[in-house]
Amino acid sequence: MQRRVVITGMGIYSSLGKNLSEVKDSLYHGRSGIVFAQDRKDFGYRSALTGFVERPDLTKALSRRQRISMGEESEYAYVATQEALRNAKIDEAYFDERILGLIYGNDSVSQAVMEALDIVRQKKDTTLVGSGAIFKSMNSSVTMNLSTIYRIRGINMTISAACASGSHAIGLAYLFIKQGLQDCIICGGAQETNKYAMASFDGLGVFSNREDEPTKASRPFDKDRNGLVPGGGAATIVLEEYESAIKRGAPILAEVLSYGFSSNGDHISTPNVEGPVRAMEMALQQAGLSPADIEYINAHATSTPMGDANEARALSQLFGADPIISSTKSMTGHECWMAGTSEVIYSLLMAQHGFIAPNINLEEVDEPARGLTLAKNTINQNFNVFLSNSFGFGGTNSALIVKKL
Repeated sequence: MQRRVVITGMGIYSSLGKNLSEVKDSLYHGRSGIVFAQDRKDFGYRSALTGFVERPDLTKALSRRQRISMGEESEYAYVATQEALRNAKIDEAYFDERILGLIYGNDSVSQAVMEALDIVRQKKDTTLVGSGAIFKSMNSSVTMNLSTIYRIRGINMTISAACASGSHAIGLAYLFIKQGLQDCIICGGAQETNKYAMASFDGLGVFSNREDEPTKASRPFDKDRNGLVPGGGAATIVLEEYESAIKRGAPILAEVLSYGFSSNGDHISTPNVEGPVRAMEMALQQAGLSPADIEYINAHATSTPMGDANEARALSQLFGADPIISSTKSMTGHECWMAGTSEVIYSLLMAQHGFIAPNINLEEVDEPARGLTLAKNTINQNFNVFLSNSFGFGGTNSALIVKKL
C-alpha cells in the first residue's frame, strides 16, 4: 500500500521576507523584492538588478567551527530550516530518536570558489585557502553543513537540476517516503545572491535591463518583458509520512499528491512545449486528477520571451482558461535553485490565507498567454489544490501537485 506524504513544516528566507509571516504579507500586497545593486554595475554587469536578500548573522546561533564551512547559500538554508523545524514541532532530541533524511537543491557555488582561487593566485600557496574552503565550494555544501548541524542519519544528498532543483528535491523526497524508505525528510532549495553567482548569466543577455524601474523589471507573460531578474535565498519543507505525523501530533499543512517529471531532449537553454506538458500530465495522472481539479497554478514563468510563451502554450493545451495562474517571480525575480521549493511555499501560504497573489507588472498579456486566466491583482479566494511548475537548463522539468489540508 502506497503511503501518504504530508507537509508538516515550512520555512522561507527570501527577498519577500525573512520568515513566513513577512513573505505572506508581501505576496498579498504584491510587493516586489527587486532592487538595483550598484556593486553589480561596478563589477561589470549589464544589468545590476537583483532580488535583495540580507545576509543573516549566525554568530549567536552556531559555533565558529560550524560557521567556517558555511557559505552564503548554506546560511540562508539554515535560517529557513530552523523555521521549518519549529513549525513542524521537531526539536533537537527528535534527531537522536528518529532517522531523518535531507534532500536539498543547489546547482552551483560561485563566491567560495572565487575567493579560494584568488588567494592561491595571489599568494601562490594552497595552504592559505583555509580549512573550510572545500566544504563551502562544493555543490553539496548545503547538505554537508545541514546534515552535520542536525545530525542527519538518513538519506543525505544534493539535487543539481538547474532551476528545477528545489522542485525535484521535493519530488524525490516524496518518492522516498511514499515507497517506505524514510518517514521524514527535510527538503528544499538554496541560491546564493552575491555578485559572482550570476555574472555568466548576465553575459548571456538574459537579464532585464529596466534598471530605472527595478520593481517593474520582472514581468512574466507581459508583452513587453525583456528578460528575467535573478533572486535567491532559501526555502525548506518538512515532508513526512501521514501516519508518522499523526502519531507524534505534528501539524499537517498539506499533502503532496504527485510528482511529474520529464526532459525536453532538445535545446540546452531554449524550452519547448512538449516536455512541460508531459511533466504536468504525469503529475495529473499520478494524482488521479483531471485538469479541472487544479484550482491554482504557480507558473515557472521567469519573464523571458521564449520561456513564458512556451509555458503559456503548454498550460493552454492542458488547462485552457480554467485555473487561475500567476508567477510569483514577478515579485521575487528568478530564485533559481531554490525556486521549486519557495514557490510551493508561496502557493501554500496563499491557500492557507485565502488569496491568490498577483502576477505584478502584467500590463498587456502576450499573445500566447491570452487564453489563460492570469491574476493581475490579488484575488481573495479560497482554494485547496494547486500545481507548481519548475523548468531548468538542459530541459529538465518538474511538476508538483499539492493539496492544502
